[in-house]
Amino acid sequence: MSMLNKKSDLLVMAVLLAGTVMTACTDDDSTETEVTITDDTNYVGKAVGNFTAEEWYVGGTKGTTMNVTQGCYEDETPAVTEMGLTEAFNRGEQFFERNVTEYQAPFNGLGPAYVRKSCLDCHPAYGHGKRVTQYTAEWGNGYLLVIYHPTDGQNSDDGPYVSEVTGMPQTRAVSPFLPPVEESGIHLDWLTVTQMADGSEISPNQFPDGETYQLIYPELSIDRSAFNTSPTPWDTGNGAVAFRLESTIGIIGTGLLDAIPDDSIKLQYQREAPYVELNPAFWDKDANDWAATAMYVNASSGVEQVNRIKKFTYAMTRGSLQDGAGANAIWNITNVSRSDRPKLYTTKAWAKAMSENPQVIAKIKADPTSPYYADGTDEGIADAVLNLLDPSTNQFNNPWHNFEPEMSDNNFWAFQVWHRGLAIPRARNLQDPEVQRGKEVFHQIGCATCHRPSWKTTTDDYWNPQIIASQHLQLPRYQNQTIWPYTDMIQHRLYMKNGIHGSWCRTTPLWGRGLSLVNTGAEDRLHDCRARNEIEAILWHGYSKKSDAYASTLKFYNLPKADRDAVVKFLRAI
Repeated sequence: MSMLNKKSDLLVMAVLLAGTVMTACTDDDSTETEVTITDDTNYVGKAVGNFTAEEWYVGGTKGTTMNVTQGCYEDETPAVTEMGLTEAFNRGEQFFERNVTEYQAPFNGLGPAYVRKSCLDCHPAYGHGKRVTQYTAEWGNGYLLVIYHPTDGQNSDDGPYVSEVTGMPQTRAVSPFLPPVEESGIHLDWLTVTQMADGSEISPNQFPDGETYQLIYPELSIDRSAFNTSPTPWDTGNGAVAFRLESTIGIIGTGLLDAIPDDSIKLQYQREAPYVELNPAFWDKDANDWAATAMYVNASSGVEQVNRIKKFTYAMTRGSLQDGAGANAIWNITNVSRSDRPKLYTTKAWAKAMSENPQVIAKIKADPTSPYYADGTDEGIADAVLNLLDPSTNQFNNPWHNFEPEMSDNNFWAFQVWHRGLAIPRARNLQDPEVQRGKEVFHQIGCATCHRPSWKTTTDDYWNPQIIASQHLQLPRYQNQTIWPYTDMIQHRLYMKNGIHGSWCRTTPLWGRGLSLVNTGAEDRLHDCRARNEIEAILWHGYSKKSDAYASTLKFYNLPKADRDAVVKFLRAI
């Protein structure tokens, strides 16, 4: 059976056989970076050096696309084709790519407040978000704001989200409303590291052999006046408010991660628990078993029991891809409701502020066709706004709520076929001795401890939400595949400057990232895109001696340049 994807067979063969050199520009630096595609077609599927034959197919035979050119992140898996799900995959893709509007079905439902107009805005070319220097909710900016009350009352990474804005804070709104957070009041600066934390043996700008680099990190602030909520976040909690940036992750191959069985992940926790501290919210060290809070329950409807261990998002808040970040984002990024999300994604504090805003009331009063018009009086309009925007009262079965689900169950199924059906590109250049050396060093210095190379999917007994299962519809399945994502599916702490909210972060899969530049035009890495390349990403792992990865980072830092380059080349090959 041919592994070539139908969308790009001829293009792939032409490019590979020609040994083409492709050039792209990064948005940040406007400098050209060459990405060489070596003619490795005679080696694909064969054991070479310290790579087995199956390592070419990083998503297994059912999950790998042979396309390694621009656009390969968009390919469907062979499983989608074999199961006859291509039409649904293509239809689901439209919901990812198209801008949502207020009224044009089936892409209707934008607002009343929202984060972005489309999923593609946050995931440019289906990849990781790009680093930006000014926060605007436009294409390529994959950032989500994180707004919380720091536990130390200052600027720690830990603390509960504020309740005045949604968990994914919205900076846009449809007329006549004002956004919960005004983008003009968001200030983003990129600062340069001048010294590592804790007297680290690692320099912030130079290797021992003299090669230089530079580490940067974001400093984010938001004006109090930028919040259109009543009360504002400074009026609640401990009165302190902190901010972080969190970038969207690449979405390729996520269906294959969903296919990793929970009992295999449990064994990984048990292997690591004796040697490193694991998040107690997930692992009970004394019982050597899952903590009570490790099991995921659908928090949005409060009804369906997912019965899967939490493993998706940086914070691992979701337990199944079918109720994971993408399934949630199609609702809360664009605010498109569906039957299992029977409310608008808003807050009481924003609803209250909008019901008290004279300009909002005046605009509605001038439009008798508005669903918020009520009896046309200021008091009646204010009451309608408050009840229709307040998430505690805007459920579909509430008499105030005259809306119906904006995304049909069948369209949501197609979206899930697409999401679970995204392929991972095959490995490249494994026959290269330098790539083989990079793999060897990667293991020698301990990177593979957290970035576990491979997993087996076994039966792929995926969880299916009721709105899909009730229609007797299937999703792509990946039974008995060996996959190579390079992640342990566990959270660790790196203690970076202005780090990730919550401190703990799931080990990011490394597969396919070497093709980021050719697909998205950028190579930004880590949770907030602070790393502009692999070197910076690795060295941020050693910013603090408290980091779980400090020892491995120090070993990398002291490698000769040839070995450092080999590790980077390996990372770009997998």
